[in-house]
Amino acid sequence: MMQIRRSTALIAGFVAALFIVACASTAEVDIDGTVRPDVDPATLQNIAKGQFGGKRRASVQNPAPFGGYARGCLAGAQQLAETGPTWQAMRLSRNRNWGHPELVDFVQKLSRTAAQQPGWNGLYVGDMSQPRGGPMLTGHRSHQIGLDADIWMLPASNLNLSVTDRENISSISTRRAKGAFTNSSWTRAHHEIIKAAASDKRTARIFVFPGAKVQMCKDEKGDRAWLNKVRPWYGHHYHFHVRLTCPKGARGCTNQAPPPPGDGCADAQQWVNDILNPPPPKPRDPNAPAAKPRRELRVGDLPQQCAGVLASR
Repeated sequence: MMQIRRSTALIAGFVAALFIVACASTAEVDIDGTVRPDVDPATLQNIAKGQFGGKRRASVQNPAPFGGYARGCLAGAQQLAETGPTWQAMRLSRNRNWGHPELVDFVQKLSRTAAQQPGWNGLYVGDMSQPRGGPMLTGHRSHQIGLDADIWMLPASNLNLSVTDRENISSISTRRAKGAFTNSSWTRAHHEIIKAAASDKRTARIFVFPGAKVQMCKDEKGDRAWLNKVRPWYGHHYHFHVRLTCPKGARGCTNQAPPPPGDGCADAQQWVNDILNPPPPKPRDPNAPAAKPRRELRVGDLPQQCAGVLASR
């Protein structure tokens, strides 16, 4: 009888374990509705993204970014509240609504500006950083030091979305012709929100698809200085990406080189021209060595402070 009970308990435990694994393997829905499988951090413990992606809370340290946007980490991160008066954090299962306190303040301030636009009650905020920054389990190469944030193009008309809604709702694309032009979903409100983001002194760059930059260049009739920070980049039509400069006094933080002088409109127009009339591919040197696949970052590849960020309670 005891043997039967023991066997029954083992079977029950095995079934429960299978259930937990099944629940943990739910698919992740990207910003555009694309479904991608989750990645289990436990399978990636030998590389940095597995170790940083497995941390659920910030380190108990003073806030400090270490390294660069695509190779670094974040101590003492602050979590953006899941819902605020003028924002909602999206895709909460990713646990990427963390950042340096300057980024959290920036997002909250920008959301208040967005709430003044017609049809917008604030912002839907996409990926910021993981609780301790570092390389992410999926997606971005940057967002590692708590100074990057993705802002959805979808107007935040409803700030009462449930957790389930926020996992499944998709943003909207604002491009046409592969990014050469904006589509009918692009509005003056997008222009004004991006302008407000770029006008903040803390902003280093804003990435958006080329057609949006060209459209803003055409539409802006006032001060054009802010356009310098708006840079064309691949994708970025479901969201725009804000990058802040290193906070004052953050000695371990590495800024990106500033954009070239000028409003950058001619550069954006060249991107559009290349989309509409792609230049011929450059001939490949048959003697050139094959490109090596990018190696996954390990903790030792990051600034030395990052080991301490991981080890902190």
